[in-house]
Amino acid sequence: MAILDDLLQQLEGGRILDILVGLHWTAVLTERQDGRSCGLSSTLAAPHDHHGQVDVPEAGSLAAVPAQELAALAKDEARPILASIGMAAINALLPRLPADSLTEMNAEHVIARHGEGKTVAVVGDFPFASRLRTQVKELFVLDHRPRRGILPAEAAADVLPRADFVAITGMALVNHSLEGLLSLCTDDAHVMVLGPSTPLSPILFDYGVDFISGSQVVHIEPVLKAIAQGANFRQVHHAGVRLLTAEKNASMKASGGD
Repeated sequence: MAILDDLLQQLEGGRILDILVGLHWTAVLTERQDGRSCGLSSTLAAPHDHHGQVDVPEAGSLAAVPAQELAALAKDEARPILASIGMAAINALLPRLPADSLTEMNAEHVIARHGEGKTVAVVGDFPFASRLRTQVKELFVLDHRPRRGILPAEAAADVLPRADFVAITGMALVNHSLEGLLSLCTDDAHVMVLGPSTPLSPILFDYGVDFISGSQVVHIEPVLKAIAQGANFRQVHHAGVRLLTAEKNASMKASGGD
């Protein structure tokens, strides 16, 4: 979990104000030196069991957990809900990227532009996949719920080395499969990590990622209310979330790197 370890080392100080574990999305609200910040993560739910081991041992008092300790839950492999909470905390506590290194553009447009005439692999079942098929030379979609037109996640070892552009859901960081997927991409491929769980952090660039496409909560109260009432991401987005993309070369230039 080298990526998670590196992210945890970069977190800024803060105080946990609230934690919401919704049907589809998890949110952690923090108070930082520069104001309030809300981080998101996909909710990875365990099988529903009234009588088994509890999923969140400190449910009801998690806001009292130190911020760094809460964020470290992202490494929990046994309890996926705790990993979701930890990832949302990471996204709430990461240093903000410079504004001039971010573009308000969703991942679909980036993939379409850079994948034109090329073989594209998308890990994760995103709603834009059907539109992408008409814009790229060849498209493979992989997901843990395979069906017609969508390959099983296990096909990654065969598909990803053949792709010119690889887009991987940020959920792969939450379920701890991202580093394995990145290792399957060729050095020549362009790689993106995308989705609201994705940390907007240049640390991902150190691991071979060329584009990071994540989210920023700009209207906290409406977003928290939507999540608490079971909203999907389309609803959360409309409630007050910006879709932002950072490119490796542009980010390095903005930060003064070579």
